[in-house]
Amino acid sequence: MSVRGAPAVCAALVLAILAGLAPTGARSQTLADLANASRAAPTGLFGSTEIRSESLQGLPQWTRVLSIVRQDRAGFADCSRDAARCTTPTLRQWRQIITKAAGLDRKAQLKAVNDFFNRWPYKQDWELYGRREYWATPSEFMARSGYCEDYAIAKYFALRQLGWSKEDMRIVILMDRIRAIGHAVLAVYMDDRTLILDSLSNLILPHDRYKHYLPQYSMNETTRWAHIGGYRQQSQPVYRGLAAR
Repeated sequence: MSVRGAPAVCAALVLAILAGLAPTGARSQTLADLANASRAAPTGLFGSTEIRSESLQGLPQWTRVLSIVRQDRAGFADCSRDAARCTTPTLRQWRQIITKAAGLDRKAQLKAVNDFFNRWPYKQDWELYGRREYWATPSEFMARSGYCEDYAIAKYFALRQLGWSKEDMRIVILMDRIRAIGHAVLAVYMDDRTLILDSLSNLILPHDRYKHYLPQYSMNETTRWAHIGGYRQQSQPVYRGLAAR
């Protein structure tokens, strides 16, 4: 695998999974439901068992991003249609990838988007925002760069503008068991395969090639999933993660 220079720690993450997971009302899950799910044959991301929730409660970093993107979306769309509406360097960068990828087939779109955003250098949240953890919007990321989850977020919304459905994609917060650090990637469902767009590589490979990735939780604009287990689950140093504040 061709790997770019990675940070020593990609720490803008994560393990608030089961706390506040179960949705309320008719769709709520009992502890027995969770136990049964954990015993089911694993068919989810990275060989995990998935527990779905139709609530984004407990993910304020992500809901903040969604709120700002809703405000930014019209300006990004206008710029993509008309270069004269691209009034900032960030908008001009956005137009560059959207217009380049718009005429490509879906597989080529994934490659173009992954390559484009992977050019940004890794920078720590503390360096950029004076905070231990901060999830950036696409505008913030293109203006200042960012951490692993920021790459995944930018790729997600670029593909959304290119016409990909939210049901086709998830941002995945996970544990890299080789480096023993938190990480984030974008998972894309295409042609009965689950493909991974990773800030550490320009290669786009199926999720089952990443035996060292242990998923913690994943989400799109309306839904989140907790993940139990994963490929080659074995005794490892316990990953405490960072709460998604």
